Amino acid sequence: MIAPMWPLVVFFILVVVLVAVILGLSFLLGERHRERTTVEPYESGIIPTGSAQRRIPIKYFLVAVAFVLFDLEAVYIFAWAAAFRDLGWEGYCQIVVFIGVLLTALIYFWRIGALNWGPQTWKPGLKMARHASPCRTQREESGS
Repeated sequence: MIAPMWPLVVFFILVVVLVAVILGLSFLLGERHRERTTVEPYESGIIPTGSAQRRIPIKYFLVAVAFVLFDLEAVYIFAWAAAFRDLGWEGYCQIVVFIGVLLTALIYFWRIGALNWGPQTWKPGLKMARHASPCRTQREESGS
């Protein structure tokens, strides 16, 4: 059992040694200067305005998660299409259920207002984004 594992152990040791050598050479040969502009973020030649630690609305993260979900489903559908003839009716029924679940998720995103980017405000927990107005608070929305 141990005899077939020795190439893997040698490979692991070589990788660790190579990483250590590259990091060591980078430390020894790297530039060492501390100017004021060295520690500032590079903004493609544009002078930075404001802090980089600003709050990003949760809506951007929701869109990112939705993109990942609906992008990954394309991988599964392409894999299904490649094996379409081998899967038969059983595979067809499975992909129909899969696409049905995806459409349900898309309708849910649509209904909660996650896809609305207009002037209306979007607040998590509200049933529909179109009911929220910029003047109303969440307490007014819930009726308390």
